[in-house]
Amino acid sequence: MNTFIPKMIEVRQSYPPSPQLDFPSLLEQQFTAAGVRQKVTPGMRIAVGVGSRGVSNLKEIVKATVDVLKAAGAKPFIIPAMGSHGGATPDGQLGILAGYGVTPESMGVPIEAAMEARRIGSTPDGFDVLFSVPGLEADAIVVINRVKPHTDFRGPLGSGVQKMLVIGFGKQAGANNTHRAAVHVGYEHAVREFSKVILNTVPVLCGVGIVEDQHHQTAEVEVLAREQIVAGELRLLVKARSLMARLPLDEVDFLIVDEMGKEVSGTGMDTNVINRDVFGYTASLRRNTALDTQVHRIFVRDLSHATHGNATGIGLADFTTIRAVKAFDTKSTYMNALTSIGILAAKIPIYFDTDREAIQEGLATLASDHPEKLRVVRIFNTLSLDRILVSECCAELLSGLEGVSVTGSPREMQFDQSGNLLPF
Repeated sequence: MNTFIPKMIEVRQSYPPSPQLDFPSLLEQQFTAAGVRQKVTPGMRIAVGVGSRGVSNLKEIVKATVDVLKAAGAKPFIIPAMGSHGGATPDGQLGILAGYGVTPESMGVPIEAAMEARRIGSTPDGFDVLFSVPGLEADAIVVINRVKPHTDFRGPLGSGVQKMLVIGFGKQAGANNTHRAAVHVGYEHAVREFSKVILNTVPVLCGVGIVEDQHHQTAEVEVLAREQIVAGELRLLVKARSLMARLPLDEVDFLIVDEMGKEVSGTGMDTNVINRDVFGYTASLRRNTALDTQVHRIFVRDLSHATHGNATGIGLADFTTIRAVKAFDTKSTYMNALTSIGILAAKIPIYFDTDREAIQEGLATLASDHPEKLRVVRIFNTLSLDRILVSECCAELLSGLEGVSVTGSPREMQFDQSGNLLPF
């Protein structure tokens, strides 16, 4: 066995401070400014879609939205708008929301978690569009989602309001229909066409778009009236892309990821950070100049607690551990992969009993005659990049970079008695 393991140095990336937002006041002002509150009439049943992502301040934003609607005389209720997540079961989806603090008790409104979806039309390409039955029975729909670059495709449409209308409110059947269409016509085209059918058919009142900063904190919340969703989401996506945290190196030989999960990204690890495609990547060590950051090898240590065993995205890693594999819930992971037709994302990588073995064997696959020059990086997850650890040789590469500071001195990687890394 190769025994080389580099010493690591702490690196901090500094970003502007996050704004302090008063969500009740902000949402009340936004609903009024967008002309949406005036459209709410007493007694109106409004379905509020809430997803499965780990959005910062999700509980507070959902509660503030619900309270604005209740103050206007409406009778809001929550729908888990998360496609096939939670094993595509009502209890599974309720459990995900409860993990974020979104419950009937905390929100003061009921949650309708039924999985039934009904056909409401078809796209010009001939694909059926399905929508949540409880959503269709409502007088209006409000969609709450974070807007950010998508992990499955690149372009002027990302993950946000339109995607949640199509995938989230489509439940398992509607999400699967969209992904079936996407493999033929492309993801962006499919989401746009499905969204058009929904916006022309379903009484969508508005979207609540959330933008997060490099600290994974809320930077902006904007209410987008129905007619402003498409243009407004594009504008928010531009801002979200500019605020994304990234790895400070243009090439990483070995990336250690402490945890991955669905609350971090739809693919467990944000593909915009690791620059790997959910439909395939190469293990070649040759530099791909088309990528912002080339990551040659990825080692995922574990699944996050909040992912509830959903290991979608583990297939983007090269190495993992036996404990991560044991935490793998095949029902929810395979349901997610089969619904999205992202088969690669659910494949299990080479796994080892300990972190030490995974690191030593993984580094050996880089076939380097100078292992001391390998660029090794350790992160907590792909959302948390303000503090990272890098191998000694990276310090010189990072010296002088704006917003990047190298702190402390090189230290051996710290393992416990079982051969696993100590907490980040």
